Order: sequence, then structure tokens, then C-alpha cells
Amino acid sequence: MATIRKRGEYQWEAQIRKKGYPAQSKTFITKAEAEAWAAVIESEMVRGVFVSRGESESTTFAAALERYAHEIADSKKGAREDLYWIRALQRLSLSRRYLASIQSTDIARYRDQRLEEGWAPATVVRELALISHLFNVCRKEWGMHALQNPVELIRRPTIKNDRERRILTALVYQKRDGILLEEELTELEMLAKHTDSVELPFFLTVAVETAMRRGEILGLARRDVDVKKRVARLADTKNGSARDVPLSSKAIEAFNGLPRQMDGRIFTLTPDAVSRAFSRAVIRARKEYEIGQKTSLMTKGLAEGQAIDKIKSDPFLQDLRLHDLRHEATSRLAEIFPIHELTKITGHKDTRMLMRYYHPKAEELAKKLA
Repeated sequence: MATIRKRGEYQWEAQIRKKGYPAQSKTFITKAEAEAWAAVIESEMVRGVFVSRGESESTTFAAALERYAHEIADSKKGAREDLYWIRALQRLSLSRRYLASIQSTDIARYRDQRLEEGWAPATVVRELALISHLFNVCRKEWGMHALQNPVELIRRPTIKNDRERRILTALVYQKRDGILLEEELTELEMLAKHTDSVELPFFLTVAVETAMRRGEILGLARRDVDVKKRVARLADTKNGSARDVPLSSKAIEAFNGLPRQMDGRIFTLTPDAVSRAFSRAVIRARKEYEIGQKTSLMTKGLAEGQAIDKIKSDPFLQDLRLHDLRHEATSRLAEIFPIHELTKITGHKDTRMLMRYYHPKAEELAKKLA
């Protein structure tokens, strides 16, 4: 039988001791709550289905996140990003709750709040995946067997991030010595002209010629690139499988154009530095492009307001992301290699994922029909 005793003016403690089971105790505000809890626990013990909830009821979400950061996240490839989300979650009021008290409604409320704040569905899904993995680890590896995963009971936001963005070419106007000159340039050529980074132009060339990811390119050492065989060896990739990437003549030239480093690395830039340099170059190049376009349009007789309105709808150097280079490279390589060979180059294990990156131009497909 359970023992119910009063511990203070507003506290009632229920204790259960049964042979073959660890002692259980819990404190409640009312005697009725203590008796109801004790009845449930004793019933489970009698039926042989009791699982201790003690640890999950005494471990806060913040404490579990801290343990997860040290024991799980540190060994993952995306450790840096996971640690960022863990610190953000620890600042929430939800983190002060005990794990056993967190319900699916709490997670659903948090999901809706993030979406209302303007976070992308893909970002929210990644956060939910981290929370879900934490609860599964608690249940399967940390002995909290009675703990339920609240994320499994809610809807995940629908991700609609398919992009068909290709690298564009445009006539770029520039005034020199009072003469308006025009030059046909690609977006990548414009970026190369408007960056302070020595390495970024070489990085852009390698990315668009090989379809390698940012981290894969920056992780390359001289020993990984065989210039004679025209192959780059990737030992550490996002999906964990090593692969060899064929190199075009332009990619070889880019590798050869970079100075040799004492530590054997090809690029000295960090992933964040590449992203920042890319963003700065896009802003500068777009600004220069707009100035040239405005001058050209006004020279042709358009009023300043009309010229500005027309430039706003010009997609050149607008909505351009670093990851779009992988889309562009994959689409170009798809014109050369069949899909089963293309998966070996890009590193996709699922052809459905590969199709998200492959966006051929309709006019090129029409040429093949002709």
C-alpha cells in the first residue's frame, strides 16, 4: 500500500514501496492528487507494466539539452549548427519545464510561434528534428523509458524550397571617360569583379564547375587534387560517403591559380567567411549594375522614375544564393552525364533529391528534340 503523508501546509507526499521495484515518491499540492497518482503507479506494478518516470520528471528540458550538446551534438557533422539551436532553445521558458511535463501541444505552440515570427519552414523542421532526436535519445539511451516523444504527434511544416534559379547573363553598362561601354557578363563574372576576397573568384569557379558543396571545397587539400587524372578526392562528405569528383579544365585552372599554403590547404577561407564575402559581392555588384542600367535607359529617353521601375523587375543579381551554384553545376553536368553517373559526381544517394537540383533549360531540351 502507498503511504501518504503531509509535509507542509500545502504539500502531500506519496511513497510506494513494492518488492521488485525501485521506491517511488512524489509530492502534490492536495491529498487527492497524491492518492490518485499512487493508485495509478500501484496498478501498473501489479500488472507488470510499470516504468519509472522519476528521471524524466526531475530532468529539465534545459539540462537534457546541455547533456545532448556534450554527448551527442559534439560528435555530429553539423555540430556547430546544432549547438546554435541548442543555445537558442535553452533560452526559452519551455526549457525550464521537466521533460515529462512537455506535451505535443507545447511543441505545436512553439512551431506555430516560430512560423508566425517569419522563420522558414525548413528551419522550423530542422529545429523539430533536433528536439525529436533529443527525446528519442532520452528514452532509448538515457533510461527514461516512459518518456513520450511529443514531436512525433504533431504536424511538420511543409517545406517548399525547390529553386530553379540558374546563373544569368546580362549586358552590363559602365561609363568610362564619358563613354558608355557595354559588356556581356554572367553573374559570377560580376561577383568576381566586385569582391575584396582574393579566393572567392576561384571558389565560385570550382563550385559551378564541380557541384561540390561549400564545406567539401574548403576541406580540400593539395593531396586530394590529382591534376594529371583531373580528379578531386572527397574523403569526408555530408552523407558520410567518400567520392571522386571529375574536374574540368576551368576547375584545374582555378586550383592552380591559388597560392600554395604551408599546411597543404587549398582555400584558407572558413565557411562563414565565404558566405559573407559572397553576400557582400552580390550587394556591390547589383548596385553597380543598377547604376549602369539606369544610365543606359535614361540615355535611351526613359524618365528616371520609369528607369528605376524597370530595373526593380530585372532579376540579374537578385535572389542569388551561394547554394544556387550547386544547382547550376548539377544542371550543366546533367547535359553531359546520365543520371546514374551524375549521382556519383554530386554525392546524392536518392535520385529524388538530385531532381531538386537538376533544372534544365527548356530551350536546350527542345534542341535535343530537333
